[in-house]
Amino acid sequence: MNKLLMNGTIILITSLVGTSAQAAVEANIGATSNYLWRGITQTNDAVAVQGGIDYSHDSGFYAGTWASNVDFGDDTSYEIDFYTGFAGSIGEDFEYDIGYLYYAYPDADDSIDLGEVSAAISWKWIAVSYSHLVNAGSEVVTEPLDNTDMDYLQTTLTYPISETLSISVHYGYSSGDVVTAWYDEDSYADYALALSKDTDFGTISFTVSDTDLKNDDPKVLLGYNYSFEL
Repeated sequence: MNKLLMNGTIILITSLVGTSAQAAVEANIGATSNYLWRGITQTNDAVAVQGGIDYSHDSGFYAGTWASNVDFGDDTSYEIDFYTGFAGSIGEDFEYDIGYLYYAYPDADDSIDLGEVSAAISWKWIAVSYSHLVNAGSEVVTEPLDNTDMDYLQTTLTYPISETLSISVHYGYSSGDVVTAWYDEDSYADYALALSKDTDFGTISFTVSDTDLKNDDPKVLLGYNYSFEL
């Protein structure tokens, strides 16, 4: 999926959009040597298999779902995300995206689902986005901390080296009570350098990622993703 904010897929009621406009449904499958979310492993540094389905409409409306295995050191084994939003462009170089993303963990013993709203803009090679939690399970954090107090600001610079090869530099900043509860820090930064290659059989990526959290080591990832129309 080529949205600024999210990856995923969803089932939609087509009557919400005009019948004369075009719509598309696309699926994606992939694998990564380590599933990172904002610089933090979600699989205990193990391999993840992932995939999703996306719906997009010419009006700019999109929705979808996406899933991955996870390992938090308990009985939680997978994550499934649901999202929807609106994306568009102004001219040839300026794009925007406003959306909502819900992270669900159906087999978790605790109530740890999350939902956040995000807004993103991009111009040519640079993209900036901001995300804020708006709903969260009762056991994401405990009182007196606020279980919806988490913000994430990120910027990514992607430069095309050739028609099929690109390099990107990423910086993200997380803050809030949820960050304090999870990592014993009121904020932290994550950063990454990635090289991606488009091929006839999918996209292959090589990424080096790290954070400024204490006792967190740099991570090297190898990823693969293949998208196709349904």
